[in-house]
Amino acid sequence: MITPEYCRTMARYNAWQNSALREIVLTMDKAELRKDRGAFFGSIMGTLNHLLWGDTLWISRFDGGAGTDVTLKESVEMAVTPAVWAADRFRMDARIALWAQSVQAIDLVGNLDWYSGALGRQMSKPMALCVMQMFNHQTHHRGQVHAMMTAAGHTLPDTDLPFIPEDF
Repeated sequence: MITPEYCRTMARYNAWQNSALREIVLTMDKAELRKDRGAFFGSIMGTLNHLLWGDTLWISRFDGGAGTDVTLKESVEMAVTPAVWAADRFRMDARIALWAQSVQAIDLVGNLDWYSGALGRQMSKPMALCVMQMFNHQTHHRGQVHAMMTAAGHTLPDTDLPFIPEDF
């Protein structure tokens, strides 16, 4: 279904896109970041925090490392300041890249079993589907952030996969 190379490409894409977002977030007014813009998670900051929360949960299931006790409802407040978010995001992107660099084809077969706090029950789904979910979730919510930032007057760089710089 997917390959280790897919994981590495998407991890690079994730890091590249988040690098651009970090630069903009750190220059934005805190009130503008927290302004409710009608998105599912309200604000730019709320959406970025939710995305960081989701990545924390998924990568902890893949690499066996630390997760979070933050709930879905609380996810919009995960990082309290833009600087904390930027640092946490940088570390998360490195963690995802490290996992992707070490993943083998055999790691992507079989089922992943976990407890979903959002659904309140045990889950079991194909590992490859869960990995695709993590990367799709990132792209989906970054698209929302991109739209909110563009509407707020910011210019963001390309988002097309073929344009990933070689150094990411």
